Amino acid sequence: MDIIRHKEALEKKINELGYDLISINRKIEKGDVIISIVVDRVDPIDMDSIVSLSNELSSYIDSIDESNEKYFLDISSLGAEKPLKIESLKDYVSRYVNVHIVNPIEGENIFEGDLVEVNEDSITLSYRIKTRVKQVVILLSNIYKIRLAIKF
Repeated sequence: MDIIRHKEALEKKINELGYDLISINRKIEKGDVIISIVVDRVDPIDMDSIVSLSNELSSYIDSIDESNEKYFLDISSLGAEKPLKIESLKDYVSRYVNVHIVNPIEGENIFEGDLVEVNEDSITLSYRIKTRVKQVVILLSNIYKIRLAIKF
């Protein structure tokens, strides 16, 4: 399969199915052709979603590829702790996040908690210290990196 030739069509199909295409690669390992596709969306991606997407894309690839080349399709997501983009933080309000900041606030440069609010220049995070719940306002310009986190 010619990935470059079919990339636009695949991306369009992936978008129609409610996902964003992050990357697509074709490689050969031990003589087998492997097509690796990484997708993302705001809603969590579970195993059932991956299986469903894999079935849809496999059928779609078979319908558009004239080469009839045998391949293995490897679909994955960015994961449960995927990195977030500052410009898309509003989509993740109420989600549990891990934030690394450049300039410490109250001696801390890592915060983990619920994303309460996203403003034009800052976010508000609700986090726990033992049994107390606190909130911190962090300027967007002070965020080094932010990702989803798993709450234990």
